Amino acid sequence: MNDETRHNRNIQWHRASVTRMHRQVQNGHSSVIVWLTGLSGAGKSTIANAVASQLHNNCCHAYVLDGDNLRHGLNGDLGFSDIDRSENIRRVGEVAKLLIDAGVITIAAFISPFSKDRDRVRAMVGPDDFIEIYCRCPIEVCEQRDVKGLYKKAQSGELRQFTGLTSAYEPPENPDLVLDTDQMDLASTVHQILALLEKKQLVAFLSRG
Repeated sequence: MNDETRHNRNIQWHRASVTRMHRQVQNGHSSVIVWLTGLSGAGKSTIANAVASQLHNNCCHAYVLDGDNLRHGLNGDLGFSDIDRSENIRRVGEVAKLLIDAGVITIAAFISPFSKDRDRVRAMVGPDDFIEIYCRCPIEVCEQRDVKGLYKKAQSGELRQFTGLTSAYEPPENPDLVLDTDQMDLASTVHQILALLEKKQLVAFLSRG
C-alpha cells in the first residue's frame, strides 16, 4: 500500500448541514456551470462578464472563472503542454463544482481545447449542471482581433503550443448553444445565454421585462 492509498483511507467526506438546495432556495434561483469554450479572441471573457453583470443586476448570484485570472494564482504553476492544459481544466472543474454547491451560477471562460477535459467536468457535476456554449469564431477573425497580441507572438515563434495554430482545438460536437461571435453583437450573445438559462428554468426574469 503506497502513501497515497493510506492517505485516501484516512479521509472522510463530511456532509454539510446547509445544502446546495438550501442555498438555491435562499438565492431564489438554481446554480449551474455555464462553460464557454472557443479560440483565443472568440469573445469568451467579454461575454462571460456581460452575462454575469446582467445576472447581478437581476439579483442573481453569479461568478466568472476566467482562464487568465486563474493562471495568476491557482493554476500559476501550470504551463501549456497538453498535460498541463488538462490539469488546468480539472482544477477549474473542481472549483466550479464547489461554487455550484454554494448556489452560485458559475460562468467559466476557458479555451479548454480538448473534448475529453470538458467531458470530464460534465461527468464530475452531472449533465444537468453543465451547460456547454461554443463561442465559434473563424481563426482569421480571431487573428485580426488579437486583443492580447498572442497570435503575433505565436506566429513569430515566441509562443509555442498555441491553440488553433500549433496546438489542436476540438470544437464541441453537441453544445447546448453555439454563438457565432464574428456575426453577433455582445447584446445578442448575452440575450441568447440568458434565454437558455430561463428556458431550462434556472432563472426567471426575462419575462418580467
